[in-house]
Amino acid sequence: MNTDQSAPEAPPPGVASRTFSLEPNDARNLAALCGQLDIHLRQIEKRLDISIYNRGNQFELRGQQDRCEMAAILLSSLYRDVTHGAQLSPETIHLRLQDADLEMLNSADQIDTTQDTVSLIRTKRLSVRPRGQNQLQYVAAINQHDINFGIGPAGTGKTYLAVACAVRALLNEQVKRILLVRPAVEAGERLGFLPGDLSQKVDPYLRPLYDALYEMLGFETVNKYMNRHIIEVAPLAFMRGRTLNHAFIILDEAQNTTREQMKMFLTRIGFGSTAVVTGDTSQIDLPKGTQSGLTHAAAVLESVAGIAFTKFDNKDVVRHPLVQRVVSAYDAHEQRAASARSEDHP
Repeated sequence: MNTDQSAPEAPPPGVASRTFSLEPNDARNLAALCGQLDIHLRQIEKRLDISIYNRGNQFELRGQQDRCEMAAILLSSLYRDVTHGAQLSPETIHLRLQDADLEMLNSADQIDTTQDTVSLIRTKRLSVRPRGQNQLQYVAAINQHDINFGIGPAGTGKTYLAVACAVRALLNEQVKRILLVRPAVEAGERLGFLPGDLSQKVDPYLRPLYDALYEMLGFETVNKYMNRHIIEVAPLAFMRGRTLNHAFIILDEAQNTTREQMKMFLTRIGFGSTAVVTGDTSQIDLPKGTQSGLTHAAAVLESVAGIAFTKFDNKDVVRHPLVQRVVSAYDAHEQRAASARSEDHP
């Protein structure tokens, strides 16, 4: 890492150099751009395999020419964000690096304006900002449609954004309650008998939803709302026969529903309600030979007016960068295996 010092006099043979300055020259904004102990610059250096030298607002980048150009545009775009009050984090840098082709970065101002004015989700304790085109599309779809599907790999924000939208709708009195629903299917493990009442039995399966609620509302508010049944937790099997009016309903891990369960759930939706169905079709834990209700619904309902589908992919993963590589590696392996099977059985 080479920051706050001048670069060597000349780059080695075959190494491109790109110099530029960031304006206005503001020490506080430059510190926010670089991050604590220059963590953001180190992240960009490592990901793009370049060297970054800077003294104040004067930057020099060294490495492959196309990567230096990409980094220059990225740094300029991030600095514009910072000067407009944006807070940078390793997750933000990770996502922007994933989208770091020139066309995307040149339109970054337009994307950020959309986020600031339309898609920022304000809750009691924090504000959630969708990141990337698919997350923006997902939140916009939830705002505009009564039934929404978010389908894609783990770590793409499907559930977290759905909970944020639900909390916002509740706080704005657009709905009267939030329902969290999930099929109680074990992920390849046999947990045996679970003690306690219904809520305690289902709690382990709904922990990601609880964690998001606690972040956005706080423990005391969540517990108060649950005691008053404003927030309700229900296993999918207990939804049969109900009609849910003026509610925000989230069906999580929907890849583990059967066709019949999915149809039953979707026909529970009443007036003034919004439903969000999330799932990862690469992690189905149903018995062998049982078709997932999520994959079946995607095929049956994709062209139905009033129902929105948002499909996430590996580039939308917002967890540790290795998670994206793990998902990509598994996808590639499964594609090779499927290709081999088709060759063996023409």
